[in-house]
Amino acid sequence: MAATQKQRTWEEALAWLRDHGFDILEAPGTSNRVFMKKYNCSAAIEKNEDDTVRIFARPGYLIGGEISRLIDKGYQKFLKTSKADVPATADHLKALHQFSEELREAVGGVSLYNESLGTTSDRYVYDRVEGRTCLSRSVQNGPGKLPKPPGASRHKFP
Repeated sequence: MAATQKQRTWEEALAWLRDHGFDILEAPGTSNRVFMKKYNCSAAIEKNEDDTVRIFARPGYLIGGEISRLIDKGYQKFLKTSKADVPATADHLKALHQFSEELREAVGGVSLYNESLGTTSDRYVYDRVEGRTCLSRSVQNGPGKLPKPPGASRHKFP
């Protein structure tokens, strides 16, 4: 049976973050919203009307001062910003995982089993080949059989 964790109030969460070495920066132009930074990762939280905390900007590794998104392309994870795609290293993933776990604990969030095993991505883009023709023809020809291109030779080689 899973233990339930009480969600922290805004002041409790901020105190926990400060006590655990997070750098806190007030968001410009808004009240009750802060950015926090640790391990070269960042996220933003905001105060709800009931004095609880909501994660406003998901955790991401900082690249050029911008919070990146973790993209999984199947063969490699990438840190994506508006200006760059950077291959994620093991050190990036460890820092992001540790940051996310501590942030979840700070706000009193639920820690899920699959997230505790490692870093989960913001987006998964497996097998997205640009310019690929419709796969419905290969399905119509039977499993494992691709359609022959027009003008293909029917000669058999010895």
